[in-house]
Amino acid sequence: MALSFCGNDRGSNAYSVDKGVLDNGCFVDALNLVPHVFLLFITFPILFIGWGSQSSKVQIHHNTWLHFPGHSLRWILTFTLLFVHVCEIAEGIVSNTQMESNHLHLFMPALMGFIAATTSVVYYHNIETANFPKLLLALFIYWILAFITKMIKLWKFADASLGVQHLRFCITALLVVLYGLLMAVEINVIRVRKYVFFANPQKVKPAEDLQDLGVRFLQPFVNLLSKSTYWWMNPLIIGAHKRPIELKKIGKLPIAMRALTNYMRLKDSYEEQRQKTEDPDKSPSIWKSMYRAFGGSILLSSTLRYMADLLGFAGPLCISGITANMTFGVYFMSSTELLQNTSVLAVLLFLALVLQRTFLQASYYVTIETGINLRGALLAMIYNKILRLSTSNMSMGEMTLSQINNLVAIETNQLMWFLFLCPNLWAMPVQIIMGVILLYYLLGDSALIGAGVILLLAPVQYLIATKLADTQKSTLDYSTDRLKKTTEILKGIKLLKLYAWENIFCDRVEETRGKELTSLKTFALYTSMSIFMNAAIPIAAVLATFVTHAYIEEVRLSPAKAFASLALFHILVTPLFLLSTVVRFAVKALVSVQKLSEFLQSDELGDDSWRNTEMSMSLEVGKKYKHHGDVSTKTINRKGRYRMDNYEQPMRRQLRPTETEDVAVQVNDGFFTWGSNLSTLSDINIRIPTGQLTMIVGQVGCGKSSLLLAMLGEMQTISGKVYWSNKNRYSVAYAAQKSWLLNATVEENITFGSPFNKQRYKAVIDACSLQPDIDLLPFGDQTEIGERGINLSGGQRQRICVARALYQNTNIVFLDDPFSALDIHLSDHLMQEGILKFLQDDKRTVVLVTHKLQYLIHADWIIAMKDGSVLREGTLKDIQTHDVELYEHWKTLMNRQDQELEKTEMESQTTLERKTLRRAFYSREAKSQTDDEDEEEEVEEDDDDNMSTTTSRRSKIPWKMCCRYLSSGGFLMVFLMVLSKLAKHSVMVAIDYWLAAWTSSNPHNQSLNDDTQIHRSYVPVFIILCGAAIALCLITSLTVEFLGVAAATNLHHNLLNKIIHAPIRFFDVTPLGQILNRFSADTNIIDQHIPQTLESLTRSTLLCLSAIGVIAFVTPAFLIALVPLTVAFYFIQKYFRVASKDLQDLDDSTQLPLLCYFSETAEGLTTIRAFRHEARFKQRMLELTDTNNTAYLFLSAANRWLEVRTDYLGAVIVLTAAVAAIWTSSQSGLVGLGLTYALTVTNYLNWVVRNLSDLEVQMAAVKKVNSFLSTESENYEGSMDVSQVPKDWPQHGEIKIQDLCVRYDTMLKPVLKHINAYINPGQKVGICGRTGSGKSSLSLAFFNMVDVFEGKIVIDGIDICKLPLQTLRSRLSIILQDPVLFSGSIRLNLDPECTCTDDRLWEALEIAQLKNMVKALPGGLDAVVTEGGENFSVGQRQLFCLARAFVRKSSILIMDEATASIDMATENILQKVVMTAFADRTVVTIAHRVHTILTADLVIVMKRGSIMEYGKPEILMEQEDSLFASFVKADM
Repeated sequence: MALSFCGNDRGSNAYSVDKGVLDNGCFVDALNLVPHVFLLFITFPILFIGWGSQSSKVQIHHNTWLHFPGHSLRWILTFTLLFVHVCEIAEGIVSNTQMESNHLHLFMPALMGFIAATTSVVYYHNIETANFPKLLLALFIYWILAFITKMIKLWKFADASLGVQHLRFCITALLVVLYGLLMAVEINVIRVRKYVFFANPQKVKPAEDLQDLGVRFLQPFVNLLSKSTYWWMNPLIIGAHKRPIELKKIGKLPIAMRALTNYMRLKDSYEEQRQKTEDPDKSPSIWKSMYRAFGGSILLSSTLRYMADLLGFAGPLCISGITANMTFGVYFMSSTELLQNTSVLAVLLFLALVLQRTFLQASYYVTIETGINLRGALLAMIYNKILRLSTSNMSMGEMTLSQINNLVAIETNQLMWFLFLCPNLWAMPVQIIMGVILLYYLLGDSALIGAGVILLLAPVQYLIATKLADTQKSTLDYSTDRLKKTTEILKGIKLLKLYAWENIFCDRVEETRGKELTSLKTFALYTSMSIFMNAAIPIAAVLATFVTHAYIEEVRLSPAKAFASLALFHILVTPLFLLSTVVRFAVKALVSVQKLSEFLQSDELGDDSWRNTEMSMSLEVGKKYKHHGDVSTKTINRKGRYRMDNYEQPMRRQLRPTETEDVAVQVNDGFFTWGSNLSTLSDINIRIPTGQLTMIVGQVGCGKSSLLLAMLGEMQTISGKVYWSNKNRYSVAYAAQKSWLLNATVEENITFGSPFNKQRYKAVIDACSLQPDIDLLPFGDQTEIGERGINLSGGQRQRICVARALYQNTNIVFLDDPFSALDIHLSDHLMQEGILKFLQDDKRTVVLVTHKLQYLIHADWIIAMKDGSVLREGTLKDIQTHDVELYEHWKTLMNRQDQELEKTEMESQTTLERKTLRRAFYSREAKSQTDDEDEEEEVEEDDDDNMSTTTSRRSKIPWKMCCRYLSSGGFLMVFLMVLSKLAKHSVMVAIDYWLAAWTSSNPHNQSLNDDTQIHRSYVPVFIILCGAAIALCLITSLTVEFLGVAAATNLHHNLLNKIIHAPIRFFDVTPLGQILNRFSADTNIIDQHIPQTLESLTRSTLLCLSAIGVIAFVTPAFLIALVPLTVAFYFIQKYFRVASKDLQDLDDSTQLPLLCYFSETAEGLTTIRAFRHEARFKQRMLELTDTNNTAYLFLSAANRWLEVRTDYLGAVIVLTAAVAAIWTSSQSGLVGLGLTYALTVTNYLNWVVRNLSDLEVQMAAVKKVNSFLSTESENYEGSMDVSQVPKDWPQHGEIKIQDLCVRYDTMLKPVLKHINAYINPGQKVGICGRTGSGKSSLSLAFFNMVDVFEGKIVIDGIDICKLPLQTLRSRLSIILQDPVLFSGSIRLNLDPECTCTDDRLWEALEIAQLKNMVKALPGGLDAVVTEGGENFSVGQRQLFCLARAFVRKSSILIMDEATASIDMATENILQKVVMTAFADRTVVTIAHRVHTILTADLVIVMKRGSIMEYGKPEILMEQEDSLFASFVKADM
């Protein structure tokens, strides 16, 4: 009977119970089996029935989940129990080997205990998720039984005078304690839930979040095991293969993590701080508030982190144990007998690794969750503050938009990152100190030298890190500058091409890019230094330590110590490397907090004075007005004011505000300012009558808009009062002068949060004549517009804003110059239909600021302003009688405007805008097939839900793009990189191999003296190898980084040149945003991110490969275990990469709307506050923040999912390597080598996957840039040489057009068909025709901007198609419809080539009537022009364009009718200039209003791309049926 339960040793009667039943140890052990067997018998049927009834398909939905009291404690205790059972089994097996025969009772009960404990936790979990506590009774009984049986065993041990020095006694004692605790937990559940022994059991509902099926983030609700391994994410990550993860799939955030919850937490602690500080100027400390709100989680995370770090040291110690005990012989019994057993050590090492990694990931997760919560709270705080910012802050530039954007995009993220790294701050020093102590314990004094090397080099690393941050900042400055210039080029590309200036402006960008690249090179240098230090420090430390050890110490270095210390050095490097990063982040966080608190302390709007309804007073004043109708306004107001003070209280109350109230708003003695103490508006006394149309008129800059804002409470009041009648203040609609759109659909922009009413909506759209524009949009009024949507033209944007004001059902409507960007038809239509009909029929009070004096006849009340004060107030009649002069002045202006008032059929600005829209979409369709591969991929995905194809495509790595990227870097660099990388890793392995050989060299036969000689003979080679490794580290880090810089340089240069020289058609078809993205986001990724990812990826991959190689070399048996591990790894990375990419995209795509929403709100502050929609906007912001945070949380949880899995894989690798080494019992030095390498694998496996998925995402940028590199360029050469063209061509300006056919693209139909015309030198020619008749296309044909595929244009005897484009375009001039100015100086805008003298420029400015204005500017010709020329009015910009055309003394001028966006005065100037200054030049005018070309020498009337009529205007006018005559009639 070889296997008997109690064993059958000779001479012992194992089964006798003579001394009493309990004194037989074997019987006691058998007794211990009883509870375990009992539990298995009871639970198995229940589990099987339970699992059988839930068919495998149905998953219990998480709305029944909850945690019983003591949930986590129970899991922790059960895990400890399992661990102790493992020790008990090991102890039993080891003791069993000391016996003559097998004693099963030594380890069999322990094994059953292990199985029972596992079952208990599975059973518990199932009961808990089903919320059926009655079944817990079984467990309760089990714990009691187990506790009793173990107690008996312990008591018997104590009887036999066994004590703590015996391992079995300790284990049994531990088990007693654990069973006791578990029993207590169980009793607690009964106490709380009262499910048994009590009459009324307590009903408990699962958490609120779990009942809401939208919550998909289950981390807080799952059990401990699933929490620590992220098991609940499996369906999501594996499912990502079949279907991309969408926002729906990740659902909502649990309540505790929502931005609102956290905002309340942070705000409460912030306000608490504020109340505590007596000094009002001192700002409450944000640090303290953050600690108050989120301190708990940080402490939890830090605790987990400490535990992980301490467990980390188990690795090296176990290595030393395993390596030292690789001796042959028997096991000596002692109290530490277990720890001498190498197999036990291997298992312990495995468990320590698993635990360490679990704790580490848990710590990371907690900090990340806290960081995300903090970010949500900060964003909400910032947003609330933005909504209260005073307008003057925004306009006076104290708080610019970019500052706010930085707060949102940068500062909050800095703080979040700081929190992520926060536990490192206090965990690292502990780790470093522990490491040094252990090293000292292993190696003695020489360890201190190695540690010294590390500590000395740490400050250098910190220095490099700070330098890196500075360089990054300067790079950022240059790249924003470059982007600004690029944006300008792209916006004005048409003008640049027409003037042949694209290369000059391209050089401006290249110059900035040059600076940026210099900065990037510095950045690359520092980065490579940082990487180099990181790799070289451990080598240097190891070198210093072992060499000094060889010379100082008497004792030879054993493999056990050598490899344990090697592993320790590896552990030490990480905290030192991270420390510099963490310190840097801490510094940044301090700065960010400083900025945040400054922002939170900045000025806010005062409380609205109208909330205190001082209404009745204004009523009285209103009454007064009626009596003194004819007295001058000022005195009345004064009288009214004096009277008001004498009114008795009761009187006021009786006057109930009713519909018939006279005054809606009234300002008394108002002095208002925009923040400086100079009042912008002074002495304002006005009233706005209820239910009537009030118009505010005056010159540009006299304070009309400011007056509206003052009434809305946006300006700072110096003195005076604004009174609102009760019901009005909360019911204002406002359309600002600068149109402001939300990033939303057209419909959402118009309804603006009001309920949708179809009839009303339709009426508003008609009044603003938006229907034609909506019809052009790809999805009608469901099209996204706004910053990220489709770019609408100014007029379209403005009409949408007016429509928004009309649609709101409010008592008062403020319209600030709604006609400024509209042409005459639309203005009329809007005035008649919108303002007079729609608003006045509803008896709404309308305040209208306008320049169009012809509408004054409709006004019920007029306020005329001049230089910030009120000039006149009254009806038109009053003004006619009292201020004849003003009335006459208006009349002359009105006449001028009246000339254009009659409806014209001509092409107006609006139709033009529509045309550009139509062109853009029409062409976009043609192009979209070829253009965006990204989109194409997505389409493929939808059509083709066939599993296999999508899966393979989504998990493929973009090798083609990698090759493309590397080849841009140059083949030499790539070759160098590969070579140096391989050399470096080979040398690293060689060092460690040499160390193994050195320590294992056998000193058996020589005398001691020779021994040290031999021992030291290994040193020189060791030094040489280390030196080589350090040098190679430097070379590799430099080559990778500079490869990156080279690639970035080439890609950007090619991209810019391709795009600048692309045909104009390309810009019509490709949205501006898309092109800009290539220059901003994608270029940034290529510049800064790809090189680092590439470096990290190659390094970690090579490390893992070399490690596996070494282990396989040491113990070939390991290769067998490698196969399943590789398969597991392959699947983990494959699933993770796909899911990670989706989540990354979700994070990016949800972050953009959030950032844009902030800047959008800051831009539209006045509108939002006027409408009183703050609450709705806050709500939306919280939703956006939560969506982004959900995506980010899932992304970091997915990273944890991956890391836990790869870490466990790494632990398995260590275990197999150790076991293989023990079983094959090879040379101890090599075993140490193999284990040291196995330990590094755990650190690098997840980096391989993370970097791979990062690289995959980043390569998309290369792909996008690459897709633009294939665009065709314009043909710049021409068939003639520049030298053949006369210097002063075209000297006369004679134009012959022969049989001309033109199209925009080879795929499109012609826009001009067989056109013939002859223009004499110096003639003034007018071209007219309806929208789309081809007038503008003809003007582009002169510049060879479109595809001329038949016929030709001959100017002064030269066919223009043969000329090089540069020459042709530089010899003609054109004035475009939309005035374009570039940022820089006025000189740059008139003459970027710097070829003209100052006199010539002044002359041009004088002709354009700008001379005096420019003279007045600081700097004259070098005065600053802001981006887009925003610091000049539209009229002035148009005049600059005229001056620009004049500076280029060309004999042919083409005017694409520039008067659409200009007021009368400017138009007259233009007409006069063209007649006088350009008297001797050929002028071709493309007319939108026919009356501008009645004086021309020749008129061409076009229709559908061909010429219908051709001749002198007088002659054409006489023919009654001519098209021209009908146009003129319509225009008169």
